[in-house]
Amino acid sequence: MRKSAIKLRGTIGGLYKAAGDGFVTAPVEGLTLGFDGIEGDFHSGATRRTGGREPWYPRGTQIRNERQLSILSFAELGDVAESLGVPSVLPEWIGGNLVLEGIPRLSQLPPRTLLFFENGVTLKVDGDNGPCRLSGRSIAGHYPDHDGLDLAFVRAAKHKRGLVAWVEKPGTLEMGEGFEARLPEQWIYDPSEA
Repeated sequence: MRKSAIKLRGTIGGLYKAAGDGFVTAPVEGLTLGFDGIEGDFHSGATRRTGGREPWYPRGTQIRNERQLSILSFAELGDVAESLGVPSVLPEWIGGNLVLEGIPRLSQLPPRTLLFFENGVTLKVDGDNGPCRLSGRSIAGHYPDHDGLDLAFVRAAKHKRGLVAWVEKPGTLEMGEGFEARLPEQWIYDPSEA
């Protein structure tokens, strides 16, 4: 079934940048984005090395970096926390760079969605961000009395872990800035329809 393009509006509810060598981030008031993403951030760069998410390549293979930014939703993080039985899951614990508000079911935005921000930045969504044990271990570090959070996070955050995106048009993002999400025309591929 074919569905025409959709436009949605929202605002920036949080901005975060990695502080140091790890993927954990810290809140900031603004982010300057270049074609490599956030300068100095754990996921910056035009290319990246493959890992467990790309089993079709040997680990460490250099590929295009479509994971420059991790985009999250406070509502989805709240759902994940509730599923885990913990008070909260903060964006910075799992390497979030950008929290967007106003878009229901953010993690389900389709690949190729464009995010046009008021100050001129454009991000292109690659797809949903599959939850991993590394992020689960980071959450577990904040709740030492809860056993098994690393694996539980992988199950609880499925389709609620947010999105990964790359910079299509550089510029600066600011807290509270508005944006428009333009979803591409969608249809379901059916190989039986030849």
